[in-house]
Amino acid sequence: MSQQTNVNLDEIAKFEEVAHQWWDLEGDFKPLHQINPLRQQFIIQHVKDVFGKKTIDVGCGGGILSESLARLGAKVTGIDMGQEPLNVAKLHALEAGVEVDYQRIPAEDMAQQNMAAFDIVTCMEMLEHVPDPASIVQACADMTKPGGYAFFSTLNKTIQSYLLAIVAAEKVLKLVPNGTHDHDKFIRPSTLIQWAEAAGLKCIDSAGIQYNPLTQNHKLNDSLDVNYILAFKKL
Repeated sequence: MSQQTNVNLDEIAKFEEVAHQWWDLEGDFKPLHQINPLRQQFIIQHVKDVFGKKTIDVGCGGGILSESLARLGAKVTGIDMGQEPLNVAKLHALEAGVEVDYQRIPAEDMAQQNMAAFDIVTCMEMLEHVPDPASIVQACADMTKPGGYAFFSTLNKTIQSYLLAIVAAEKVLKLVPNGTHDHDKFIRPSTLIQWAEAAGLKCIDSAGIQYNPLTQNHKLNDSLDVNYILAFKKL
């Protein structure tokens, strides 16, 4: 694994420790389950029909998005560097009767072996957890077929994101474990777009994922101030 250095071992350990909660709808990953329908909706808005589309979910964790796309008929590969989340993902897919090819491999190595191989590439809530996010974006672009789509979601580097994602979600409401996020690693949309365009992707759409921590309701809107998702097309 040539790109082993683009892994934050502390981050991996953090997610390994709570891996058993991935499919607990009231556990630490409840927010991911809540926003997953919005992520899926945003993808379908652009791809229209994912049935039969060769898809890779980079940083798939326990497989929430991977499995939901596979249920729609996509041919999904999920990759992650955390072994325990992958074990949970494999077991859940087996129990649910959903076919997903889960692999423990760095995105950069996967890209070297699968250049321009995927119709859809997703990378959700992962870039803020690695030392070199631009390298992941490049790998995702490399894996996308010409005319294919790549989707990224992460947290904007704003005061609002600090107050909502860290102060409110972690420290006050305890929606996710304390220390889940580091504001210094949050990424401005302009930065992410710059990385992606340098890698041969064209930004075609954006949306904010608005979360009300009191009602725990989520919706897509036009504000990218906190959590946002971008759609790109491969040139």
